[in-house]
Amino acid sequence: MSEQNPAAVATDEYHISGGLPPEEHRQNPLSRILGGSAGRSIGLIIALVALFLVGTITAGDRFANVENVLTIVRFASITGVISIGMTFVITAGGIDLSVGSVMGLATVVATLSWIQDFASDTNWIVMVVIALAVGAGAGLINGIVIAYGNVVAFIATLAMLVAARGLAEVLANRTTQIVKVQGFLDFFRSDILGIPILIWIFVLVVVAGWFLLNRTTFGRRTVAIGGNLEAARLAGIKVKRHIMYLYVLAGLTAGIAGVMMLGRTTAGTSTHGTLYELDAIAAVVVGGTLLVGGRGTIMGTVLGVLIFSTLTNVFTQNNLSTSVQAIAKGAIIVVAVLLQQRFAARAARKK
Repeated sequence: MSEQNPAAVATDEYHISGGLPPEEHRQNPLSRILGGSAGRSIGLIIALVALFLVGTITAGDRFANVENVLTIVRFASITGVISIGMTFVITAGGIDLSVGSVMGLATVVATLSWIQDFASDTNWIVMVVIALAVGAGAGLINGIVIAYGNVVAFIATLAMLVAARGLAEVLANRTTQIVKVQGFLDFFRSDILGIPILIWIFVLVVVAGWFLLNRTTFGRRTVAIGGNLEAARLAGIKVKRHIMYLYVLAGLTAGIAGVMMLGRTTAGTSTHGTLYELDAIAAVVVGGTLLVGGRGTIMGTVLGVLIFSTLTNVFTQNNLSTSVQAIAKGAIIVVAVLLQQRFAARAARKK
């Protein structure tokens, strides 16, 4: 391999770590803000406010009340937790199609009769630990196959999607397993300061995800790998190991979502999480994370999840067809991707 110019490598690292080229600093400050993550977040907030206005106008008091707002956020919380893990994977230039099936598998394993009996005799936390272990284990398998087996992420996670759903069906014998551990049920039926426990879990995962992506070396390495994998490797990042960790993280968030689903439905079944991976990817993309990697935003993902949750609620409150709702979601995703391509092309021209 030919020896690279150190200055060129430094320049690559500068770009993939989110730095701006010298000419970019000469832009109008307002233009820089509106063209950056703050501008994208403002656009998402405006879209969310517009949806709330539409809901208030069309559904009136049925929409514009605290109880309904909590319903929107509670509905968004499970998909939101999965989306946080998906944000890390997509930021690094990957994809995970298996998170929905892994979530379903986690709910089934955690509600197996012998596990519930053990949890009843000891502590309901056992069910939580089992669900998280199932999610992280599935993510570890994905990570090893992708990073060290050199299998394309799309194919590897598609295989896990099918396998996890099939295993869940076998373990549950295609039946619904009811949660009978009273301590578990009491905890997830509770609230803190009038806010359901599911929302608090979502908030904790969001805060942890934001800190991990924006304030740690792990997050900077994730962005670097997505921006330029080879430059990241030359900079000394252990790329394969890091990619494996990212898929473990995605699996772990799927396990957390599985626990939340158990708390909301009080049942484990292989059908839990169906198509949740698509909802998560849609929320991440609409939130502003680049599908090609190199840029990720946790707050954008949260806003993306809330936009889709609010849209669903508006359609439900107005008794509109789910088919029309699906068309609206599809249109939003297409517009988001087109805008991403436009911003990416403009950034490339400036560089």
